[in-house]
Amino acid sequence: MSFLAPLFLVGALAVAAPIIFHLIRRTSREKVTFSSLMFLQPTPPRVTRSSKVENILLLLLRCLVLALLALGFARPFIQKPVAADNAAGQGQRMVVLLDASASMRRDGLWADARARAEAAVRRATPADSVAVYLFDRTARPLLSFEQWSATPSSDRVNVALERIAAAQPGWSGTHIGHGLLASVDALEDNSGNAPEKSAGPRKIVIISDLQEGAKLDGLQGFDWPRGIEVTVETVATKRPTNAGLQVLAEQEDSGKPAGDNDIKLRVTNASDAKREQFQIGWARPGEKGFAGTPVNAYVPPGQNRVFTAPKPPTGTSAEFLRLAGDEEEFDNAVHYVPPKADQIKVVYVGDDDPRDSQRLLYYLKRAFPETRRQNVQVIARPASAPLPAEDVLGAPLLVIGDVLSAEATASVREFLAAGKPALIVMKSIASSRTVGDLVGLGSIAAEESEGGSYALLGQLDFEHPLLAPFSDPRFSDFTKIHFWKHRRIDASQFKDARIIARFDKGAPALLQIPAGKGSLLVLTSGWNPTDSQLALSSKFVPLLFSLLDLSGGVKAQLAQYAVGDSVPLSATNAAQSFSIRKPDGSEAKLAAPGRFSETELPGIYTIVSGTSTQRFAVNLDPAESRTSPMTLEELERLRLPLQTTELKTAKADEEKKLNLQATELEQRQKLWRWLLVAALVVLVMETWLAGWLTRRSQQAPA
Repeated sequence: MSFLAPLFLVGALAVAAPIIFHLIRRTSREKVTFSSLMFLQPTPPRVTRSSKVENILLLLLRCLVLALLALGFARPFIQKPVAADNAAGQGQRMVVLLDASASMRRDGLWADARARAEAAVRRATPADSVAVYLFDRTARPLLSFEQWSATPSSDRVNVALERIAAAQPGWSGTHIGHGLLASVDALEDNSGNAPEKSAGPRKIVIISDLQEGAKLDGLQGFDWPRGIEVTVETVATKRPTNAGLQVLAEQEDSGKPAGDNDIKLRVTNASDAKREQFQIGWARPGEKGFAGTPVNAYVPPGQNRVFTAPKPPTGTSAEFLRLAGDEEEFDNAVHYVPPKADQIKVVYVGDDDPRDSQRLLYYLKRAFPETRRQNVQVIARPASAPLPAEDVLGAPLLVIGDVLSAEATASVREFLAAGKPALIVMKSIASSRTVGDLVGLGSIAAEESEGGSYALLGQLDFEHPLLAPFSDPRFSDFTKIHFWKHRRIDASQFKDARIIARFDKGAPALLQIPAGKGSLLVLTSGWNPTDSQLALSSKFVPLLFSLLDLSGGVKAQLAQYAVGDSVPLSATNAAQSFSIRKPDGSEAKLAAPGRFSETELPGIYTIVSGTSTQRFAVNLDPAESRTSPMTLEELERLRLPLQTTELKTAKADEEKKLNLQATELEQRQKLWRWLLVAALVVLVMETWLAGWLTRRSQQAPA
């Protein structure tokens, strides 16, 4: 039995009053005047040890009246089990979505989040189906619906609690969108596998610090299935302020040489920060101090500023920079590996003098400036001799500027058979014989263009990968390039030839001809000044880089990645294997060139492939440093079916719901009426009994 107003039960203590009154001896009803005692004061009745209770039945009736009144005013009701909210008593399906990103490593967050996840699992009834997911930049099941169903009902909660207790936050960024969409997919798949439970409610409980750096991609415009409710439980740290350190990505087209170690760093300070003075310096693993002299960094709250890192100390193993002065340590270190320029070799086959400004080689050597990302070397080989084996195997691109000898033609055919492209520049009609030999046709018809006015490029195939970088209207104008001379060839002579560019009169200017596994690109005019203005135009250098990119010679050899990024690994030998040593000392193997995805830890990774060694750095996602809480209006704007936003609100709603259910039961049962009726009946009985006893005592003889 329960009570709506239990404080009224205190009134039951009034039953002590009748007991006390019954224990008090009363004065005698018969008074006899006695002269010798008339001047004495009467003694009031008092309770003594010799006092005894008289008329026990009357006492019990009076106590019972007071007890019934106290119970009635306390409004008692008989508690009954409340039916579940779901239809037909079916259990709900719930996904507990636990944030395991790097920002959850802050003081106290993970312990609080894990406790809330455990509480959510404990609230599950035997009819419920529960899945537990961890999410950061991806979502992964800690306990799936299938595993929950396969576990005996008596062990399900314990298994889920054990897996939650063993989980730890990682170092990846926060992507709430991926976590929610994965939860929806799990709920939808579960309803498809268990149609008998499809009518039950479906719920997602997301437990996160909800920091503003979290990504919400995929939620905009998402059509939420009916019946899914999302509950957001936000955990907050005792130290909400935070400052983060990030290394700025360098531009790939930077003209600085690879040895220039000018590192730019960004320091971000939270808007509610209490500190604004920091220090940045190089550090060694396992040491708290700086290796060398740090630089001071002043960053006001709510701002971010860029600083130049100090020069690393010589002769030390300092490989990361540390930010000192911040309370939260999880994002105060960045690892750095100096960029290493990729060495690319382009072979020019011809007899040009590299100092002659009227020849092709002169402009080709000056078209590839050295950058941080790549260093292109143009190697000249004579057209009368075969190519060295290292050129055939190691060079991604050949440029042919003269008529080849039979030995050189055989080497170029071997180069094309390896699936690589070659560009032949027709400086004269004689080059047509080389074109025919390379594609296996022998001699082909070609003629010089008619003299007179210059020619222009009229039709360009911007869908071809070579011209795709120029497809933007800002860069697609080639009409300012004049061609004084060009060679006319009929493209129909070649099988599967593709014309990439034509002159304004329709003659092919650039065409691609399949040759073995590779392809032969034929430019029917030279870029030397006697043939055209191509080498002096703004399109020349981008066109050559596009050709180099088409050959596969330009590789994205980055040295800085974020946790979770996929790193491409390539080798000259397709069968070459890789060994990757991680920051924690463990090793991973890769049997062939591909992509390495096990970048789950920040630090320096070392790749060993044969005799070559390459290193790259992995750091936190810069968005993880934006730890200020996200406003719930941002989630509401995305039309999430939110039900409860705070745990305190959920508890208050639960208590309010229970109070309403208790009030409804009490009003339906109305036991207080029967108690008052019983009290009235007992009171009538007490009155009759008291009167009867009084009359009896009066009728008794003196």
